[in-house]
Amino acid sequence: MQATSERKGAPAQNDKRTIFGWAMYDWAVSAFSTTVVTVFLGPYLTALGKAASDANGLLYAIGIPIKYDSLFAYCTSMSVLLQAFFLPLLSAIADYSKRRKQFLLFFTALGSIATIALIGLDEGRHWFGATAYIIANIAFGAAMVFYNAFLPDIATKDQHDRVSTFGWGLGYLGGGLLLLLNLVFFTLRESMGLTTSDAVRICLASAGAWWLGFSIFTFAMVRSRYAIQSLKQGETYLGVGFKELGQTFRDVKRLPETLKYLVAYLLYNDGVQTILVVATIFGAEELKMESSSLIQVILMVQLVAFIGSVLFGKISERFGAKRAVVACLAIWCAVTIYAWQFLESPLEFWGMAAVVALVMGGTQALSRSLFSVMIPEGKEAAFFAFYELSERGTSWVGPFLFGLINQLFGGLRYGILSLIALFVSGLLVLLWVDVEKAKAEASKR
Repeated sequence: MQATSERKGAPAQNDKRTIFGWAMYDWAVSAFSTTVVTVFLGPYLTALGKAASDANGLLYAIGIPIKYDSLFAYCTSMSVLLQAFFLPLLSAIADYSKRRKQFLLFFTALGSIATIALIGLDEGRHWFGATAYIIANIAFGAAMVFYNAFLPDIATKDQHDRVSTFGWGLGYLGGGLLLLLNLVFFTLRESMGLTTSDAVRICLASAGAWWLGFSIFTFAMVRSRYAIQSLKQGETYLGVGFKELGQTFRDVKRLPETLKYLVAYLLYNDGVQTILVVATIFGAEELKMESSSLIQVILMVQLVAFIGSVLFGKISERFGAKRAVVACLAIWCAVTIYAWQFLESPLEFWGMAAVVALVMGGTQALSRSLFSVMIPEGKEAAFFAFYELSERGTSWVGPFLFGLINQLFGGLRYGILSLIALFVSGLLVLLWVDVEKAKAEASKR
């Protein structure tokens, strides 16, 4: 592993101001995952796709038939597949050059502007909406890589659980607050002379403005721990990127416990993210819930998820992060079966959403902190690039599986049921991971 030099004047680890500034990015970016991915865009893009589809409910992209209610899931899947081509390379360059903050700034600007552009999504422009969403989601996933990579820089390993749960908790509150404001706005749309389409498009754009605006706190308060490293004579960033990426693959092979954990995470969190993405589509199409009711459910989810992140943070202190995540996954399996076979009414949807929110907070926050102690120093962005392939709104196996099963069997419930394969397989691999051995292996690299 290459030597790194700490930047003069950089704040010490566990600095409260730095941690708050870092966590504020979660406050800013969570608006995208709640307002855009979870609530408004899925049902709206599905409705636009339905209006533009043929008698069989099909749309055609370069001749490929796509069922209108699978369009959003396929867009999510495509955005992550595109990430897989370039994100590991960019992350390797960022690790080498120590320019994580600059990369974070670039993708924040790209993602927020693409989100603001969704204000132009209207009838007959479903392909425009799909393209803007794919760009925004790629940028979202990339930004999260460099954001997560700061965790080992700003906090010592014994503080990772606490700092990670604080960041997730602040994210739930920030995303929930904008969603609350959008709910009030959406409810009052007719009194302001706005159509439902107008209100949805403004709400979508507001998430981009929120993301861009509040991220200023992060860029003002978080400084890199390491000095920027210049290229040596004769080197190029592209060449260095491929060289560092090759070293990362070699490092992964030499860290078998970390690799097993990463496989487990990519499986079970793909299921988590897919449920979050398709929940509102399921509520709207299967249970015929109104948009305002779905927004209220997601608001409740944000609040309960905040409680869940704090609660499972306490549980991890007593029983360990791995055991806490295992308990969460057992509940996810039960929720999937319930949604497939027993969920029939909006009231039951509320109850199930509350359970999902409680375990969601614990699953996401503790998974990140658990992974952060299993990676070598100086390789944070490169390793989190692989981790991010199944982070918030950036999963691809689950959405593709859901969309395919829904299209083949003609029912959203079968799509939901298919996700249990991800939870069970992820849980089985996680049980096989030796966390202490993973820490020891990473410390030697």
